[in-house]
Amino acid sequence: MAHASLTGRAMYRITLDGSEVEVPAGTSLAAALMAAGIRRLRRSPRAAGPRGAFCMMGVCQECLISADGAIVQACLVPAAEGMVLERVS
Repeated sequence: MAHASLTGRAMYRITLDGSEVEVPAGTSLAAALMAAGIRRLRRSPRAAGPRGAFCMMGVCQECLISADGAIVQACLVPAAEGMVLERVS
């Protein structure tokens, strides 16, 4: 269940790599994590460089993340209370 932040905005509590993060309700995982100051979602498999949301519409697949055990594009999946996220690389 969502709770209100100090500003009155509805917020969800999710877990990213074992740490609890508060993110705005009603946004995609990518947008929610960016709003929480988290930009790196994975590392490049070749050069290990940081990768995050790029196109925000599901074309580039740079925002892959494990959400509740499934690899998804963070820009296409809505944030939900209690989600467990893990960076995939």
